[in-house]
Amino acid sequence: MPHFTTSDGLSLHYTDEGAGLPVICLAGLTRNGSDFDYVAPHLGDVRLIRLDYRGRGQSGWADDYLTYAIPIECRDCVELMNHLGLERAAILGTSRGGLIAMGLAATVKDRLIGVALNDIGPHLDPAGLEVIKNYIGRNPPQKTYAEAAAVRETMPVFANVPEGRWLEEVRKQFRETEDGLVIRYDPKLRDAVLEAGAQPAPDLWPFFDAFEGLPLCAIRGANSDLLSAETLAEMQQRRPDMITAVVPDRAHIPFLDEPEAVAALHAWIEAMR
Repeated sequence: MPHFTTSDGLSLHYTDEGAGLPVICLAGLTRNGSDFDYVAPHLGDVRLIRLDYRGRGQSGWADDYLTYAIPIECRDCVELMNHLGLERAAILGTSRGGLIAMGLAATVKDRLIGVALNDIGPHLDPAGLEVIKNYIGRNPPQKTYAEAAAVRETMPVFANVPEGRWLEEVRKQFRETEDGLVIRYDPKLRDAVLEAGAQPAPDLWPFFDAFEGLPLCAIRGANSDLLSAETLAEMQQRRPDMITAVVPDRAHIPFLDEPEAVAALHAWIEAMR
């Protein structure tokens, strides 16, 4: 499987499939490139590049957990582009990936073709942040894949999820062992996030405004507890040309294969051609 070595010596895993417009997929905080399995068949003639962040997926774990930080992950993304010989690329960023996209727009905007944000914006709802803090870095209480999938099937904020989808999801997120389910990322990511959260939160609206002139798409789960309807409305006011979709029966995060998400991404890709 393809890997490259970062400037601080860490081996990061990525996949590179297809041809055409280069789209780098950046997953959520604890997730990896497999998050984009569902949308990949719908994206057509694009070059789909998926990066596993440091400490996640098939990438190496950092000795210094403080490098699990957005500025470093921005640097990793640029170094991946350099490794692949890409002068410019589009970013499809889910949650954490969207925050990285904002960092890239503020620092290396000339390397971007466009950005699509999946259930993330410049204001993070405190309720959603608390949910993340409660589970990050911890193994779930369920002992088997089947138990974990059953719990997710009862979540009222997700409805009409394809049969078997939750079982696929928990297999991606955890390893099943004799002692129960184990997370597939460095547990020290929890320490990095909690230490970062102890600092005053930066104003991210200037980072969002840095997308000016780039084709922009925003997708929100109608039941999201991280990207509020009010924040999305402010994003639309600042960028009236932003392609927007609200996906019913989804919270944080949409899978991106829903009809509303697919239509928005198709329009976004067309705007970059």
